[in-house]
Amino acid sequence: MNPRTIPQAHVLRRSALAFALAAGLAGTGAVLAQATTGAIFGQAAPGSTVQVTGTTGVTRQVPVGTDGRYRVGNLPLGDYTVNLMQNGQVVDSRKNVGLTVGASSEVSFDAAASAANAQALDSVTVSANALPPIDVSAVDSRTVVTAQQLARLPLGRNAESIALLAPGVNPGAGYFGRTVSFGGSGVSENAYYINGYNTTDPLRNLGGVGLPYGAIDQQEIYTGGYSAMYGRSDGGVISQVGKRGTNEWHFGAQMLWEPKFARAQLGNQYFANATLPAGYGYTSPELAGTLYRNRAGDTQWTRTVSAYAGGPLIKDKLFLFVAAETEKTEGTDTNARTTAPAATKHFTYDLPKYYAKLDWNINDSNIIELTGIRSSDERDGKYSTFDYDNRVHTGFEGQYPDSTKTSSTYAIGKYTSYITDDLTFSATYGKSKTTDVQTNPGDLGLPFISHPELQDPAIPGAGSLVNSTATTQKIAPGAYSKTHGLRADLEWQVGDHRVTGGIDNMKFHAHNEGVATTGPGYDWVYGKESDPTEALVPGLGVGPAGGAGYYARQAIFITTTSMSVDQKAYYLEDKWQMTDRFLLTVGIRNDKFKNYNDRSRVYVDSGNQWAPRIGASWDVFGDSSLKIYGNLGRYYLALPNSVAIRGASSSLNTSEYFTYTGIDPNGEPLGLSPLGPGPVSTNAEYGQANDPKSITATDLKSQYQDEAIVGFDKTLGPDWVAGAKFTLRKLQAAIDDVCDDANADGTGKMQLKLQSMGIDPDSVTIPGCVIFNPGRSNDFSLANVDGSGRTQFTMTKADWGFATGAKRKYYGLDLYLMHPFDGKWFGRIDYTFSKSYGNTEGQVKSDIGQMDISKTQDWDAAAIMVNSNGLLANDRTHQFKAYGSYQLTPEWMVSGSMRLTSGAPKSCLGYFGPNDDDPISYGSSYHSCAGKLYAPGEKRMPWFKQLDVAVEYRPAFADHKLALGIQVFNITNERKPLLEDYTYEDDRFTVSNTYGAGLYYQTPRYARLTATYDF
Repeated sequence: MNPRTIPQAHVLRRSALAFALAAGLAGTGAVLAQATTGAIFGQAAPGSTVQVTGTTGVTRQVPVGTDGRYRVGNLPLGDYTVNLMQNGQVVDSRKNVGLTVGASSEVSFDAAASAANAQALDSVTVSANALPPIDVSAVDSRTVVTAQQLARLPLGRNAESIALLAPGVNPGAGYFGRTVSFGGSGVSENAYYINGYNTTDPLRNLGGVGLPYGAIDQQEIYTGGYSAMYGRSDGGVISQVGKRGTNEWHFGAQMLWEPKFARAQLGNQYFANATLPAGYGYTSPELAGTLYRNRAGDTQWTRTVSAYAGGPLIKDKLFLFVAAETEKTEGTDTNARTTAPAATKHFTYDLPKYYAKLDWNINDSNIIELTGIRSSDERDGKYSTFDYDNRVHTGFEGQYPDSTKTSSTYAIGKYTSYITDDLTFSATYGKSKTTDVQTNPGDLGLPFISHPELQDPAIPGAGSLVNSTATTQKIAPGAYSKTHGLRADLEWQVGDHRVTGGIDNMKFHAHNEGVATTGPGYDWVYGKESDPTEALVPGLGVGPAGGAGYYARQAIFITTTSMSVDQKAYYLEDKWQMTDRFLLTVGIRNDKFKNYNDRSRVYVDSGNQWAPRIGASWDVFGDSSLKIYGNLGRYYLALPNSVAIRGASSSLNTSEYFTYTGIDPNGEPLGLSPLGPGPVSTNAEYGQANDPKSITATDLKSQYQDEAIVGFDKTLGPDWVAGAKFTLRKLQAAIDDVCDDANADGTGKMQLKLQSMGIDPDSVTIPGCVIFNPGRSNDFSLANVDGSGRTQFTMTKADWGFATGAKRKYYGLDLYLMHPFDGKWFGRIDYTFSKSYGNTEGQVKSDIGQMDISKTQDWDAAAIMVNSNGLLANDRTHQFKAYGSYQLTPEWMVSGSMRLTSGAPKSCLGYFGPNDDDPISYGSSYHSCAGKLYAPGEKRMPWFKQLDVAVEYRPAFADHKLALGIQVFNITNERKPLLEDYTYEDDRFTVSNTYGAGLYYQTPRYARLTATYDF
């Protein structure tokens, strides 16, 4: 076994790296991302032949060159026997040579080997942990985690939990579900792959599909510096390679139980009761200091059952591996007092996953691999009302959370042809479909009632008048996303060069995605302003509430639409072994992106985007004991399908304000008196069709980032490896929307620019929002109202009123110390010092959970960006990580994992300036609180500390095939908040009672009992 987690775990020493030349191929298809194979190479007597034979039936022979070097590339993962042959006879052999995905394992032979040695072959073996721990052929930055490590370490059973082992990787904000951030980048800027095919969320690029835990052979976590072969990520890459059948049948099963009696609880939360600045008051003063969220009694349990089988259908020719995993969780979770409904959710989650792989070795020169994957996330439940005044449950009253089911199915095929010893062709084609189903038994056509606690107390029953509708939004029936794609690579090896080239294409299509308002198509939102004489939304003509300040807002939100994206790329890369010790990698990649709206009209066409990559590795002493490496690269990021939602396609997002004199039993206000001109929309979203040529800058540049890395790896004697790496990342272009285009009073920035050019703004159709590059000059084309053509003009940073452009910079220093597995124990410690700062997090906005990709409220107008420069949401100054395992005896093993990181930066978003102004009618959204500017990161969340431990027992009486274990997560029971409510006010001078309340918390201590049997 070779359980180790280091950047490319095997060594390439004094190798002649191949030269490859690729042919360009036509077609649409898929990003086939990271490598799924490994390589073996080394030195032997010139004129000899090297034969490799794998447990998967693959056999290849290559001649040793006149320089005494050989290389066998594109080998499926597995264990290999490497034979040195002379005159058709095996004269030396190495056994149990394991491969690490994307890396090269060195196997060299003594030049004196001859037929005289042949009789002693059985005694000559090499195991994976005997291989050198530094790969001097690597210029990228990545961590590889093997199946052996996954079986030992206490980890969450998903790709993201594994990725958190890598330096510089942190969990994303809880709003976005199970996501991670790499090196300060946004959580939507990563890519996921299984067996070389893109499995990233096809709609928003938030997360991705992973394998059943027991089906993972190896997982790569790329944190930077990857080659021109791969793109469409400026964050990181999570690539899983699934297991395959071998020439021996293996079966196994596992059961895991996380009992509720072994799970700690979060403590109750209380509303803040702070002394507020003069002139400010709480929305509901009577709530200050009272119970905000009841946690007593909330608990859950999880049961996971998995099984696998793998082996030969035809020995050496046809192999099968299948795996299934079902995870079921049940529990209770009580909503906050201010969340409708004020109830306890009794939930059930089911997460079944299935995986099957068929490998056909047609002959020694041709291999076909077929993969099928199905993964589902099914959630439902019901509510029992919770009486916060008396802290008791009053029973089920007909309300339900949404029942959802997201199912993804993937079919992947790969063909590899070893055309000659020096020429290899591979092609991968894949298809997928993801369906989104959402229903709610309580949606009986009544409107959702938001903030019932703000109902006018003068009305009988106010504060609790609601109905069976418990959610605000629904997905249209038949919603789904599809992908299909093709990747083709040709590798040609000659002399000291290996040049690789090919195409990397992908197509995304989404149907009926987006949301609509539940019930009759509108919600009712109750509110109260502390100063009833102040206008609620003066910029949109909404007047004061008057009276005691109580009002109701009817909200409508509909964004359902269809759209598609084309992503095409081709690349060329040369790996040149300039000397025995120095490797130079030079590559170029061209990405092209096209986004289509619901009418199949292009609204973004990136054109050619050239991304150069260059890297170097220096084997300082020529013995793989010290490597110095570095690379420079540019990485382009495509816009996912969801950008068309509320952008290139029509959307309806309106609010209408009223006072009221009564409330009916279902919570709807009665006796309505309008406070404004009717339905109003901050971004002019009135359901009108959008002109795709108008809503996007005609010269829009894709988001891209430049990256520089320099580092070293050094062996410390025979047992330890240490290293350091410095990473610098700079965002060069971002994409967002700006909505300060046209105002009723003619002060919109596009209106003013047209006026300055002598053009009547009323002569053209100005969109409510346009997509642009913040801080750059962009060209726009607006349709003339009279149909005579279009008006072209340029908007500069100054025209929009912005003082600066988009900025995101990251620097990080990673240090590590590792003890590779020696048959008894392994361990690794990482420390990262880093800073991520600027005014643009990326495509999402973590402090308010906004997942409108590249259409966040940032950059909507100049006022909202005032004092926005600071620490970004994914900044963590200090990160300590450690993990490892120790085999106490053949029967007993202990393992653990530790993370200790600085807290996330805090934000405070309120009304603007000392007068609590609302210059763009966005409410509590400015970087200003209590009349003072507040830059992100002026304060931080508390440090995050997590220690997980495990003990496993493999009794000798069961031949060590049975394993019983216990894993305890967060053994010190840390229960710190990970994210707070950063919205300061509900209305002008009216502080939200929930400001500063914890929204997402560290999971309290829990235990997992495991039983595994392999045979």
